[in-house]
Amino acid sequence: MSPAIKCLILLAVVALLFVTELIPLAITATAAAVACGLLGLIPAKQVFSGLSNSTVVLFAGMFVVGAAMFYTGLAQAIGNKVVHICGTGENSLMFGLMLVGTVLSSVLSNTGTAACLLPVALGICSAAKIPASRQLMPLAFACGWGGIITMVGTPPNIIATGAMTAAGLPAFGFFEFAWIGIPVSVAGMLYMMFIGKHLLPKVELDADQEIEQEIEANETSSTKMIISGVILLAVVVVMALGIKGITLEMAAIVGALVCVLTGCLTEKQA
Repeated sequence: MSPAIKCLILLAVVALLFVTELIPLAITATAAAVACGLLGLIPAKQVFSGLSNSTVVLFAGMFVVGAAMFYTGLAQAIGNKVVHICGTGENSLMFGLMLVGTVLSSVLSNTGTAACLLPVALGICSAAKIPASRQLMPLAFACGWGGIITMVGTPPNIIATGAMTAAGLPAFGFFEFAWIGIPVSVAGMLYMMFIGKHLLPKVELDADQEIEQEIEANETSSTKMIISGVILLAVVVVMALGIKGITLEMAAIVGALVCVLTGCLTEKQA
């Protein structure tokens, strides 16, 4: 059997396990990497060589900095404020959810952003007698396209930047993705507001429906909220300015360390 066929079979098995979640996702991913070495698809010494890539460090740092926003409750507070300002009208609520989802997911976890806004959307939909599904799908889309606005908005952007650097080519700038990301986001919002909303399903959900959160807020201190917001802003500014001598990885890790030192989240949570 050729290596190509082996690779396709392995990919199919991994995809099946990811979809069905018969075993934990982390185990599936790790086992797949080991299988690549055992099957001879890549040299055994290269199975985990990717972990030494600086891009992995950048991921780790930004995940912690972003998580601090959720643990302190700042992301949830921003979502609550914006959505309540937009009111309970179906169109205005849809616009508010998409706007805050797009902005937050541009620098935070897409999944985390959607998760923290779900209870807000369900509560307002229940009070306003609006089918929740007509708001949750636009929110999900907004959190998806929001990630393509900045370099740290979604992992593929960081990976592409790392590949450019590894190839000896000029890396993408922090906001360089925005030239495409912002027009796509605006187009997506306009489509959902004027066309997509007519195709959305009408499914009622209760405001008190149990929702599995990626990260639960465990802080109510407004001081911690401000600190986590300032840290994220500082990290983004340093990355965007491209200050000489400070790499993206260094900025992310310093931000993560400060988040832990200031108590925005615990060492275990980080």
